Amino acid sequence: MWDNAPLLRSISSALVSFSVLAVLYGAIDYAVHLPRLLPINKVKLSAAPERLVAGDVLARVKSEVRGNFFTVDIEHLRKSLEALPWVRKVSIRRQFPDSLILQFEEHQPLARWNDAALVNVQGEVFEAQTGQVLPEFIGYAGSSAEMVQQYAKFSQQLAVLGLRVTQLALSPRHAWQMHLSNDMEVELGRAELQERLARFVAVYPYSLGEMRETTSPDSKTVMPVTGQKLKVEYVDMRYRNGFVVRMRHGNA
Repeated sequence: MWDNAPLLRSISSALVSFSVLAVLYGAIDYAVHLPRLLPINKVKLSAAPERLVAGDVLARVKSEVRGNFFTVDIEHLRKSLEALPWVRKVSIRRQFPDSLILQFEEHQPLARWNDAALVNVQGEVFEAQTGQVLPEFIGYAGSSAEMVQQYAKFSQQLAVLGLRVTQLALSPRHAWQMHLSNDMEVELGRAELQERLARFVAVYPYSLGEMRETTSPDSKTVMPVTGQKLKVEYVDMRYRNGFVVRMRHGNA
């Protein structure tokens, strides 16, 4: 083999070419990793945020961005930005030669969660501050998504009465209770939720909306007849053929 001059020349040429390519690759790699080459100079928001403060976003980007246009760690920056209040998701793309384009999806709050956080319309719990008037959800860990779904169903049923759910509670035993905008509590229990609430909606205009008290010599009976006005404080709808009420007397 060593006497084969053409072969030796081919091997020599290949080694020289490989060496040149290796040096060239090393030079390019070195240059690409120089922060001074194509630095990130601009950060653009694809749309104006509703709740996010643009200054907070830019400050976070400035503190987290390392490297240049080619080497900036997009995934690390994304996770850092998603830790900001009100940020649900963020997508980041490069725009040559020196820009990052940020697109945010913000949390849309639906309710307060256990007086410590908020829950969004997707049923995800997140922490942020807001002065917005929101219903309160009281639930256990992992129940927020189900509560959002039931809240939507309950709200739709109650809309015909002009009532809103101001507090919705789900116990660890999976029992449901709600507080309404007319200051009435409704117990639904663990089963037949829509059916029980439908019965409440059906009887409300004729009895529960306004009840009065009549007194007989041997007993007191609450009936929808003329007499002193009574306000219903609590309704238990867990009974198949009826319901139980607790009254609040006077103007209390």
